[in-house]
Amino acid sequence: MGAIPVQREWVARASVAPVVGDGALPHAAAYVQATLPGVPFALASARALLRDTIAEWTELGLPGTEFLTDRQADDGVAVVSELVTNAVVHAGTEVELRCRLEARTGALVIEVLDHHPSRAAHDGDPELSYGIPEYGRGLRLVAALAESWGVTYRTGAKTVWAQLPAGGKEAVDGIQAYAGEAARGREPEGAHERGLRIAGKPAPEPPRAPAPPTSRGEQDRDWLNRGALSFLAEASDLLAGQLDENLVAALAGQLIVPRLADWCAVWLEDEVAGRWGSPSPGGAENAPGRGEGAAPGPRLARVWHGAEARIDELRRALEKEPPSPFAMDRSGPAPFPWPGEALGPHGTHGSALAYRLTAGGRPLGTLVIGRAGLLSFPDEITGLVEDLSRRVALAIGAARQYARQATISAVLQRGLLPGAVAEIPGMRSALVYEPCDKGGPSGDFYDLFPADEGRWCFALGDVQGKGPEAAVVVGLARPWLRLLAREGYRVADVLDRLNQLLLDDATETADAAARALAAAGGRPVNPGDGPQTRFLSLLYGELVPFDGGVRCTLASAGHPLPLLLGADGTVRTVARPQTLIGVVEDETYTSETFELRPGDSLLCVTDGVTERRRGPRQFDDEDGLAQALAGCAGLDAELIAERIRRLVHEFGARPPEDDLALLVLQAE
Repeated sequence: MGAIPVQREWVARASVAPVVGDGALPHAAAYVQATLPGVPFALASARALLRDTIAEWTELGLPGTEFLTDRQADDGVAVVSELVTNAVVHAGTEVELRCRLEARTGALVIEVLDHHPSRAAHDGDPELSYGIPEYGRGLRLVAALAESWGVTYRTGAKTVWAQLPAGGKEAVDGIQAYAGEAARGREPEGAHERGLRIAGKPAPEPPRAPAPPTSRGEQDRDWLNRGALSFLAEASDLLAGQLDENLVAALAGQLIVPRLADWCAVWLEDEVAGRWGSPSPGGAENAPGRGEGAAPGPRLARVWHGAEARIDELRRALEKEPPSPFAMDRSGPAPFPWPGEALGPHGTHGSALAYRLTAGGRPLGTLVIGRAGLLSFPDEITGLVEDLSRRVALAIGAARQYARQATISAVLQRGLLPGAVAEIPGMRSALVYEPCDKGGPSGDFYDLFPADEGRWCFALGDVQGKGPEAAVVVGLARPWLRLLAREGYRVADVLDRLNQLLLDDATETADAAARALAAAGGRPVNPGDGPQTRFLSLLYGELVPFDGGVRCTLASAGHPLPLLLGADGTVRTVARPQTLIGVVEDETYTSETFELRPGDSLLCVTDGVTERRRGPRQFDDEDGLAQALAGCAGLDAELIAERIRRLVHEFGARPPEDDLALLVLQAE
C-alpha cells in the first residue's frame, strides 16, 4: 500500500492482506483494513487509502483486478467518502474502514464501522438527521452507485456497507457474461468499449460449496435447527439496555431481515394509558413516518427490506394502511394485507403477519413481517418471531420508562435552579454548573438575585445525598433564601432562620413517618418511609455596590471557604468555617464583611471541586485550589471560571464523580 500523502499519520493500524482461494474471507482476492479517528482529516485519508490500495492490487495482478475499471475506482472513492462522512458527522467516534475485492466477479465491497449505534444511519432525509447538519450527499448517493448496500447493528457498533459491481453500476448486466469469458482466459468482445480491463490473468474458479437446501422451507428448518436459540440470545443481548425506542425498532428490523422475512415494519403506539391516537412524549406527531399535520395514530417508526431500494416505496404503501387495533385483539399473530406493487413485479404475492407489541398489559405498537412467494409462514417462523416480539416489546417498554423518568428529572431540575442569574452593576459574574448525573436532579444549587434596592444576594449550596431527597431540600432552601432576603433579613439572620426551618421540617417529616410505620405494623410502606436527615452546606452572601468597589458580606456554613484573588495576584480566604445548616438546634451564625476593589475576584466552589480525586490525592490538597486561582491573575471572570473548570477535569483521569459548581464574582 502506498503512503497516504499529508494525512498519513491519521491512518493507524492499516494493513493490506492479499487473500486468494479459501481463507477467512472466502472468494476475496484482496483485503484492506484501517482505523481512522472521527475527525474531518479522516475523509481525505480514507480516499487516498482506497486509491493507493486499488493501484497496488492492480500492480500485483491479484485475482479480481482484471474486472477493475477507472469508473469502479471512482465510484469506490465516492462511496468511501460518503460513508466515512456519515460516520464522522453522525457518530464522531473512531472509524474502521474495510475494503475487499471479490475474486470471482470483481465486486468491490466497502464497509465503514463506527461505535455509536444510538444514532441511526442518515439517509438524506433532514427529518431523520436529529438536528445534525449534513456535510455529505447522504446515503442516497451510495444507493445510486452500489449494486447493494445495507446497515448492520451490533452491540456498541454500527456498520454501513456497500457493494460496487465491476465496471460501475451501469455495467452490472454484462458482468456475469464477462466473468465467464475471462475465466476461460480470453477477453470478451466489446470489453474495451465497456471500459473493462484485462490484467492477463484469469479469475480463479470459485470454491465448491455444499449444496444448499432445495426449498425455502428447508432453508428455514435448517437455519432454525442450527441457530434459533443463539439467535434469541443474540437478540436479547442486543436489545438489552437500549434507551431509545426508535433504536429498538431499528434493531428489530435488523434482526428479522433477512433471517426470518423479506421485510418488516414497526409501528409505535403513542402513549397515554395505552390508547391509539394520543400524543406521545417528545412530540411524536412530527416523528419519522408521520407527516406534519397528520391525524393522530400509530407512528410507523421503522421499515426494513432486504433490498434497500424498496424501502421508501414500501414505507409509502404501509403508511396508507396502518394496522387496526381491533384486528389485533387476539393472541398470536394476525394476517396483514400484502402491500402488493410496492415490492416490485416479483413481490406482488406473499404473506404478511402482524404481532401486537405488549408489555405489562399495555399495548406499545405492532410488528409486521412479510415474505414474498408464500401462502403462509411456517409455524416455526411464526413462533420464533412471536418470542422475539415479546423481547422487542419489553425493550420498548424499558426505553419509554427511561424516557419518562429522564423527562421528569429534567423538568424537576429546571424548577430547582434559577431561570437566569442577575446582573450586578459594577460587577462581572461567571458560573460553571455540571451535575454528575445528567439524567437526575443534582444536590448542588446556586442563585444570584436582587434582594431590594441596591442589594444583591448570592448562594452556592450542596445538599447531603442525591436524587429526589436532595431535590426536596433544594426545593425548600432556595425559595426560603429568596423570601428571607427580600424580607430584609441580613446574612447571619438568614442562615439562623433557614437552619431552624430545615430542623422543623425534618421533625414534621419524622413524626409523619412514625405514624405511617405504626399504622403499617412497624413495616415501611415505601422505601422513603422513616426519618430523613436533611442538611446542607451553604455559602451565602450579599453584595452592595458603592463608588470604587463592592461591599460583600458572607457566611460559610459547612462549605468550602471562598477565596479572594486580589488585583495584585494574592489569594486569601475571606470567611471562617461554621456548622452545616439543619444539624444543630438554635445554632447562631456570624458573617464577615470585606470590600472587592476593581480587579478583585471572589471564587466560590462546592466540594465537587475541592474533593476531586486522583488516587489518594484531592484537588485542594496543599492549597491546590488557591494555587490554581493564583495562576488566574489578570483574567476576567469568565476565563477564571473556565480555567478552574478545566484544571479540575484534568486533575483526574476519569470523569468527575461528584457535581461541580463554581461561581466567580469580579469587581470592575
